[in-house]
Formats: sequence, structure tokens, C-alpha cells
Amino acid sequence: MSPLVPRHPVSRRSFLRYSGALSAAAAVSATVGACGGPASTTTTGDDKDLVTAVIGYGNDQTWDPTMTASAFAMAANNHIYEGLVDTDPVTREPYPALGTALPDAAGTTWRFALRPGAKWHDGQPVTAEDVLFTFERVLSPAANVLTRSFFATWLQEVRKVDDNTVELVLRFPFPDGIERLTIAKIMPRHVYGAPGGWDAAKAGRAVGSGPYRLVEHNPKSNSRFEAFAEYNGPRPPAVRKMNWLSIVDASARVAKISGESAEAQIAENIPYANIDQLRQGGLTVEGGKGMNHMFLMFNTAQKPFDDKRVRQALFHAIDTRKMIDVALKGHGTPATSFLNEQNPAYARARTVYDYDPDRARALLAEAGVSGLSVTLMAVNVSWLADCLPTIANSWEAVGVRTVLEPQDTSALFTKMDQSQDYQVVAAASNPNQFGLDPDLILRYNYTSGGTWMKYTKWDSSPDARALFDLMDQATREPDPARKLQLVHSYLDLVADQAVLYPVVHNELMSAWNGRRVDGAQALPYPGVNLLQAKRI
Repeated sequence: MSPLVPRHPVSRRSFLRYSGALSAAAAVSATVGACGGPASTTTTGDDKDLVTAVIGYGNDQTWDPTMTASAFAMAANNHIYEGLVDTDPVTREPYPALGTALPDAAGTTWRFALRPGAKWHDGQPVTAEDVLFTFERVLSPAANVLTRSFFATWLQEVRKVDDNTVELVLRFPFPDGIERLTIAKIMPRHVYGAPGGWDAAKAGRAVGSGPYRLVEHNPKSNSRFEAFAEYNGPRPPAVRKMNWLSIVDASARVAKISGESAEAQIAENIPYANIDQLRQGGLTVEGGKGMNHMFLMFNTAQKPFDDKRVRQALFHAIDTRKMIDVALKGHGTPATSFLNEQNPAYARARTVYDYDPDRARALLAEAGVSGLSVTLMAVNVSWLADCLPTIANSWEAVGVRTVLEPQDTSALFTKMDQSQDYQVVAAASNPNQFGLDPDLILRYNYTSGGTWMKYTKWDSSPDARALFDLMDQATREPDPARKLQLVHSYLDLVADQAVLYPVVHNELMSAWNGRRVDGAQALPYPGVNLLQAKRI
């Protein structure tokens, strides 16, 4: 096992709590502040102090910033908490947040003075102890939180200089770490260090230093926010109140933003089939191209999926252009690398799975496989489910009998966690919620002993060990050009092995009423960011 990898893999129970793509945690009713209980989600669209947003994902998963990958919770936390450094939601350019200046990217000791006068939402001052408390959890092998894999490879320790100054000690120069500091949302020790603090964070208690404070949280329904009057940071709130509605059903989501009397001013995860309808209704509808993708994941412990030629054949057989035209209405791109083409580190992989049914048949023949039957288990995300018939028809066309089994996400991965056999899984993911650098993106899926590798049963193979070694070399490499060469080498290896690999990268659509809200932006990852939005 690589020395840079967590020693204790995250348990499936914990994973289900924080994974936005692969979880459906039990609903926990929580209110924040002096709320008497769940309120109606209905608001008036004419309240100039309020922006109402529709999020196409549940808000009943963990809100703990060190653990969550929930689209709803991560977007909310970006309004509630701050890192020492934060990044612009679209350009991803770093800027000082709780820290007062950006560090020297070439250095191995980064000193941060905390912003004078910064306060928690309960009125207590932000101190160096809070920064130490946060990073102790992030780096702890025992806690082994989700964010640990993004820091433990390069960050050795965080130490206190004085009450308002901290130093981050790096194992080696790592310029990409500056942008990653936005992932480590600083949390108050006096709140989350108290007995039951982390359980409260999971259930929706959120006390940050950011521009908005959470005032009400109703899992499976909505969450309300108010501007924090004592916020003195770089991105002050432009509206006084926000109400975020959690609406997973696509038709209900569209209805909530449609018409002159629409309750909401902005919605994300817009179905492709409704784009023209909403535009004709006077709404702005824009897309964000990023890492969002559908991937296939194989159980390499089950024959014939231990043979990469079989995995490659099933990728070559898929008519991705038809899938994009029919299911995604043109809002997608066939995967030509693990990374999307807009990523700064992108390069076309040596192995690209162009639609080639003849090549697929030849690879199956080389592997000695005939009469193959595949059960394709899949998450029931709406746009992904629309893609499944194309996969089934494509595989049938090369002689692979295919049974589709879309199902509740939690149920699907619980079966896998219980070591029930599977052959192939189709699911959705977007590591761009955390950042853009390829080291981060690959470690989200390809970590020795990690949850995803546990499912593929591949990470003890010689090819996997070679991949992890290449990744570690690239992480430590100081020369940018050489680092990029190593990145492309391990991306080529991932493409060739096709163990967990994208089929398509798809565009995410957002819609808003430009007559009622200004400053809205389409994001290339799930959720919304309203720090620059204003009511009209």
C-alpha cells in the first residue's frame, strides 16, 4: 500500500452519509436557531429581499464539510463557511478568505494571518485554535474523513503561531494545494468539538464565518439562509434571505420556476427536454461544461471482466453519439480521457473508445468470450437513466445480451457493500465540486484501499500498483512540465484498463429569471452559488 494513502478505508456506512452521487442517508429533521419546526416551503416570488432557488438533489445527506459530497450540502456550505483560501465558483481562481493573503506557492511553509474581526455566526471570534481543530480532523487517520485524501499526501501538519496566525507545513512544494484549501472549511472548535458536535454537523447544524447563516433546515424539503450582519469578508451577501428548495423530481422542479407567478427565481439540474420551453417562457438557460459524467465500473473479480479486452469491448460497442443526441439532446461529449476536455490538464488518451462495433466483436473474440450476458445495474438519476437504452441496444448489437437494472442509489450500493456480486454498474459523478487538478480528481476514485477500488476489486493488481506509483510520483514532482507528463501517463493507464471510466461528459443546465435576479451563473458542477446574485 502506498504510504500516501489513508490506512483505514472509509466504511460504507460513512460513505453513504457523505457521497452526493451514491447516497441516500436517512432523513433527519433539524431546525437551526429559534425555529419552531418545519415551515412551509412556499414563499412569494415578489419579496425583493429573498432569492428562492431550486436544487435538483436531496438536502437530507450529511452537512459536515469534512465528509460531504452532497451537491446540496456542498453548495450550501460554500455560503456558510470559509476556508483560509476560497476559489471563485466559475474561474476557480483562489482568493484570501479567512486568511489575509495568498501564500508563496513555491514554499513549504505557508503562514496565514486570520482576518481581523472575523466571527462565527454565534458571535464568537475566529481563532487559530479553530484552524488547528479543523485540520486535525482533516488529517486524522482515525477519523479518515472524505477530505483527508485531498490533503494527507502533501500536508504534514498545521501549527499555531499565535492566537491569530497559523502555519501549514508541507511535505514538499505543492502549488495545487492553494486551491485545495477551499475544501477545508474552517469550523469552530467550541461548536463541533463539544460532545455530539460531529453528529450535529451531519444532521444539518451549520455554524460558520461566511456571508450567510443557516436559520432553518428541513431535510427532504428546504433550507433557509439569512445574511450574517457581522460578516466582514471579501464576498458580502447581496440579498438578505435565501430559500433553497430540494426538488428531485424533474417535472416539479421545472414547474417551480415556470410562469409569471413562479415562486423560484433560479433552478439548477434543468432537464434537457425543457430547455426550449423555459427559454420561450422568458428565462435564461445556460450550461456549464465540466467533469460531470456517466461512468461504467466493472467487478474485476468476476470473469470475464478481469480481462481488460472485455471491458474495452463494452466501451467500444456503445454508440455514444446516439446517446448524446437522443438522451442528452446534444449536451454531452464522448469521453476521450478520464478528464473532460475543458480541464487544463486534459490530453487525449492513447486509448479512446470511439464507437466501433467491429472492434468490440474482435476484442471479445480475442478474449475467447461468446454468448456473454450482462446485468447492468445503474443509479436512477434521471438523465443517466435516459442513457441506458442506448447502452443496452449497443451491447445487444455485438452479441452481448443485456439486462438493465436501474434502482435506488442507496439500495444498489448497499448490495455491493454487503459483498453481493455484480457485473457492471453505471453511475454519475463530478469531482469538480472539490476542484480541477487531476491529482485530486483521480484520488477521488483511484485510491488504494478506497471505497471505489474496493468495489472494483482491482487495486491489488500489478496494474493498479503501477498506477498508484505514477500518481505519487506526479504529486511530488516539482517541475510542472514533467508533472504534466506523469499525469498524462497515469491517465493513459486508467484509460487502457477501463476499470472505472467515463462514457460521456455532460453539460449541466441552470435557468433563471433575469427580470427578477441579476448575477446568476451556470456552474459546471451540481448546485448553485448566489454570492453575487441580486434581486431586481
